[in-house]
Amino acid sequence: MKEYFKFSERHTDFRTEVLSGAATFLTMAYIIFVNPGILSAAGVPFAGAVTATAAGAAVMSIVMGVVANRPLALASGMGINAVLTFSVIGFQQANVPWQVGMSVIFIEGLIILLLVVSGFREAVMDSIPLNLKRAIGVGIGLFITVIGLNEGGIIRPAPITMVALGDFSQHYVWVTLIGFFATAFFMASRVKGDILWGIVAAAGAALLLGVTAVPHAAFAAPDLVTFFAPFQTVNGKLALTQALAPGLLFAIFAIMLTDFFDTMGTVVAVGEQAGFVNADGSVCDIKKILIVDSAAAAVGGLFGASSITTYIESAAGVAEGGRTGFSAAVTGLLFGLCAFFAPLIQMIGGGYRLPNAAHYGLLVNSGFTPPADVLPGGSGDYFVYPITAGALVIVGSLMMKTVREIDWDEFDEALPAFLTMIGIPLTYNISNGIGFGFISYVGIKMARRKFGQIHPLMYVVSLAFLISFILASK
Repeated sequence: MKEYFKFSERHTDFRTEVLSGAATFLTMAYIIFVNPGILSAAGVPFAGAVTATAAGAAVMSIVMGVVANRPLALASGMGINAVLTFSVIGFQQANVPWQVGMSVIFIEGLIILLLVVSGFREAVMDSIPLNLKRAIGVGIGLFITVIGLNEGGIIRPAPITMVALGDFSQHYVWVTLIGFFATAFFMASRVKGDILWGIVAAAGAALLLGVTAVPHAAFAAPDLVTFFAPFQTVNGKLALTQALAPGLLFAIFAIMLTDFFDTMGTVVAVGEQAGFVNADGSVCDIKKILIVDSAAAAVGGLFGASSITTYIESAAGVAEGGRTGFSAAVTGLLFGLCAFFAPLIQMIGGGYRLPNAAHYGLLVNSGFTPPADVLPGGSGDYFVYPITAGALVIVGSLMMKTVREIDWDEFDEALPAFLTMIGIPLTYNISNGIGFGFISYVGIKMARRKFGQIHPLMYVVSLAFLISFILASK
């Protein structure tokens, strides 16, 4: 094992790699709570989403460790799970069955895998302006923040102003605030697993305030209901075939773009810290890393966990000294154990029905209804997720770092980046924000006669976005 993972060559040892894997797990374990909560808003069974999230992270982190031998852990990606729930599948489950939504993820993962094998993925990446790549990540961070504020009751829909301050007399709002400030405190104190401990603090507050109740059991057999979702039959047809409908092809493309950017940025950032980025900026073993990451996206759709991607939180393990794939394998094993704790995770990540829901009306049933004496069921469909809401806001804030790297002094670079960032949260759709950025970038560059700065693929992609916007408005 030491020889295979090259412990001596990379100046590490078994103990360091185990501690590194544990640190990475603690830092990113919040996804076990947050991802099922988001997916369940689109009708995905909560217990099944827990199993899929844990199993997907376990399998793909181990594969990354064994195949690429780099300390890069993977799990369901924040941002993509939101766009899958709120844009592809849609509110009230009125647009697309969740199995078809998972088929979209499965297909885009296979396409990315083919692009990596062919070498085309790097070419497409090179065609996207750097400032737009940075703006997309920032826009997704804002998007996640808005979702967290809404799910925690800090803000609520309102006429004319669109949003208004939530009702701070409600206990669930205070659960959100306690979770948020606890996480912020742990982060400021450099506590390992800060986001996870913040969620634990919010869960404790929810129990004390009567917002949730202790489950009857902490353990349960893994629920495989979401597995092989693309090959399940929905409305008399195979879900996979329904994902090929013209209206969903654009969603496949948009999610594929997001997967592109997230992975490349993460690998470079962690690689620089771990020492596997060369002086010229190239990444060692990049082909192996991208193959595993691309396959992970398809596996996420197959398992019903949304797209699985490489996590920036892997940097926590690298900071602990992790330098080999054994660190990622340890992280994967810890995720695998979590598949047996669905009832406990459901208590933390599930949604709670509000009385008088007609005053709020935004999210749908998560599949978990607390006891009647905790929160009486109302006639509407609005559910809050206060225990994990604060974590979402914190995660969104962490994605804002790259905003300072955007070239704000150049108008033809700054405006498209700005439109991308605000377009994503304000339209509640990542692909719309990307489209705003692409179209404005090409348009402004053409107006300034800077044709040499526009990659040929940008013309094609921008035209596709423009056509899709026109068709969508009819």
